[in-house]
Amino acid sequence: MSENGGDSILTGSMKRLDGSDQDLSEFEGDVVLVVNTASKCGLTPQYEGLQRLYDEKNEAGFTVLGFPANDFFEQEPGGEDEIAEFCQVNYGVSFPMFAKTSVKGDDVNPLFATLTELSEEPEWNFAKYLIGRDGKLVSKFPAQTVPEDPEVVAAIDAAL
Repeated sequence: MSENGGDSILTGSMKRLDGSDQDLSEFEGDVVLVVNTASKCGLTPQYEGLQRLYDEKNEAGFTVLGFPANDFFEQEPGGEDEIAEFCQVNYGVSFPMFAKTSVKGDDVNPLFATLTELSEEPEWNFAKYLIGRDGKLVSKFPAQTVPEDPEVVAAIDAAL
């Protein structure tokens, strides 16, 4: 539990791609990169960089949480099984992936509603929100910023 009590962004439960429930508070104490993803986007190859960061930094207390969303030009049309297979087969994704959701608009999920309130709405697929060990937002990186960008890596390392 973080010392800031109810101030953590990581609250509530959300469905994973496999249909199981995930309590987001289980990630408190870790440095977390929350990313809205899509399988049919020009930025989809960023899955590779996200997985590399996860592999390199997971043991130090870093994780990536992927949230597939169809909010931008319907670039995530598939269902949960299709998304899971795509991520595994094409990019070997092993970080936590959540059920398809909405990250903006009237039906935005609670996590992205909070992130938008604290920062700004995702402008496209692969917007990145860095959350510190205390469960508070550290920074937001634009969708076009690749996961391996020195600024992203430095922010993650500083939070670790």
